[in-house]
Amino acid sequence: MKASDLFVKCLEEENIEYIFGVPGEENADFMISLEDSNKIKFILTRHEQGAAFMAEIYGRLTGNPAGCLGTLGPGATNLITGVADSNMDRAPMLVLTGQGSTLRLHKESHQIMDVVKMFEPVTKWATTVLHPETIPEIIRKAVRVARTEKPGAVHIELPEDLAKIDTSAKPIKPQRYMRSVPDEEVIDNAFEIIASSSRPIILAGNGVIRKDASKQLRKFCELTDIGVMSTFMAKGCVDKDSEHCLFTIGLGSRDRMSFLIDDADVVITLGFDMVEYHPSLWNPGCDKKIIHADFLPAEIDQHYHPQIELIGDLEHTLEELNIRAKSRAKFLYDTSKQKQVRQDMIEDLAEHKDDDTKGCVRPQKALWDARQVLGPDDILLSDVGAHKMWIARYYHCHEPNTCLIPNGFCSMGFALPGAIAANMVYPDRRILGIAGDAGFLMNVQEMETAKRLNSNIVIMVWEDHEYGLISWKQQHEFGKHTDLSFQNPDWELLAKSFGWNGYLVENSKVLQSTLETAFNDGAPSLVVVPIDYRENMLLTKRLGELTLPM
Repeated sequence: MKASDLFVKCLEEENIEYIFGVPGEENADFMISLEDSNKIKFILTRHEQGAAFMAEIYGRLTGNPAGCLGTLGPGATNLITGVADSNMDRAPMLVLTGQGSTLRLHKESHQIMDVVKMFEPVTKWATTVLHPETIPEIIRKAVRVARTEKPGAVHIELPEDLAKIDTSAKPIKPQRYMRSVPDEEVIDNAFEIIASSSRPIILAGNGVIRKDASKQLRKFCELTDIGVMSTFMAKGCVDKDSEHCLFTIGLGSRDRMSFLIDDADVVITLGFDMVEYHPSLWNPGCDKKIIHADFLPAEIDQHYHPQIELIGDLEHTLEELNIRAKSRAKFLYDTSKQKQVRQDMIEDLAEHKDDDTKGCVRPQKALWDARQVLGPDDILLSDVGAHKMWIARYYHCHEPNTCLIPNGFCSMGFALPGAIAANMVYPDRRILGIAGDAGFLMNVQEMETAKRLNSNIVIMVWEDHEYGLISWKQQHEFGKHTDLSFQNPDWELLAKSFGWNGYLVENSKVLQSTLETAFNDGAPSLVVVPIDYRENMLLTKRLGELTLPM
C-alpha cells in the first residue's frame, strides 16, 4: 500500500472515529485513502478553527482523540487556536497537516513554513513523517501521548511526496497499560492528616472529570461529610443538589467559597490544574496545608507547596481513601460554615428566577431558565466572554462533563463548533451553547456545517453589542472603558439564511418556553437574548461586600 493508505490503517487500528477539517492539495492522497475507510468519518468544516474545536469537544467527552486536519501554510495556522485550546484544557487530539514536497522544504518556496516548529509550543509533541516505514510508530506514539496524563494535542505532518510512496509496513496493535498508583504508606499518611483536621475542604479540578473519579469522590463526601468546591471545568463532579456541593470557585473576584478556603485548616486538591485558578488567589500567604492528589506531581509554585502528594490514578486514590474512611467510626469536623455558604449560594441562584422584565434579560434569569430546560445528562457549552463568568457562578450540574467551559487557553469561538461535536457524541441529549455576540460571530460559518449535519442544537446568543468581559474589567479597574462596541446582523435573517430556526427573546417571561420550542423544533436553532449587563458591576460590588459567615 502507499504511505497515505498505511496512515489511515494505523488510525483505524487506534479506533479513531472522526476527523474534522478542511483539506488542501497537499492532503490529496491522504483524503483519497481516507475515503476508502469504513471506520473513520471525515467531517468537512467551514474553517479549520471550527474543526479543532470540534475535535476538542469530542476528546473531552469521550477521552479518546479525534483528528483535526488542515493543509500546509494558512490551513495549519488556522488550526492553531483551537489546538492550543484543546491542549491547555487537557483534551486528547490528533492534529494532521499536509506539507509540500520534501524536495523544497530546505528553501524559500510557495506556502512553505516550519509547521512542526509552530505547533511545538501548543502541543505535547509535534513531528513530521520523514520515511513511510515510521508511520506505524509515529501514530502509535501520537495516540499514546495524546491520551496520557495530562492529555492534550499531538501534531503529525505528512509531506505530499511521502504520502505517495509504497510501503510494506504494518500498523502496530495498541497495548493499553495500567496507570501507576500511590504508595500505601503515603495514602495512610494523607488520610491521617485529613482525619485529624477540623475544617478540611476539597478543591476539585479538571482531573476529577477527565478520568471519571467522580463516583469515588461522591462516596468520600458521604463518608466524611467534607464539602467540595470545583473549578470551572470540574462542574458536576458532585451533584449540585448534594449537601456536599459548594458550587464553583475561580472568579477574578473573591466569592463566598473563597472564605471557606480561608477558614480551612486542610485543603485537599483533587485533579487540580493551576491553569484554571492560580493558587496565589486562594493561598496568598503560602500558609495553607495542602494535600495534592493527581496523576502527576504538583507544579512547582511558591503558593502551591503541598505537604503530601498522592501521585497516580485518581480514582484508585479516592477508592483507597474510602476504604480507610469506612473503617473510621466518626469524623469530628466543623462544617457549619460550609453549610451556611451553600445555603447562601442557593438563595443567590434563585434570586431572579421569576423576573419578568421586558427589553432585556438578566444573566441570572437566563441561566435559571437554561437549567430548567436541560435534564441532568444534557450538555451546556460556554463560549468565552462575560457570559462565561455568569455561567461559572450561576449554572451548576448534576453530572460530570455536562457543562463544558474552556478555562485553560480560554478561546472565543468555541461554543458553536463544540456544540456540533457534542451532538455527534450524544445525539439523544439536549445540547445548548451559550455565546456572546462577539464570540458567536467568530465561527458563525459553522452554522452551515450544523445544518448540513442536521445537528439538533440550540445556540443562545447574549447580545450586548460590545466585548462585554473587557468592558467589565476595564470599568472595574479604571472606572471607564475604551470603545468596545460594534453592530450585529439581523439575527432572524441570519438564522433563516443558514436554514436555522431563529428567535429573538426580549421578554424574560417567555425565555424558558422559547428554549423549549427551540429544542423541540428538530433543527438547529438560534435564540438571541438582549442581555442586561448592568448586572456585571452590580455583581462586582456585591462580591466586594461579602463577609465570612459567623
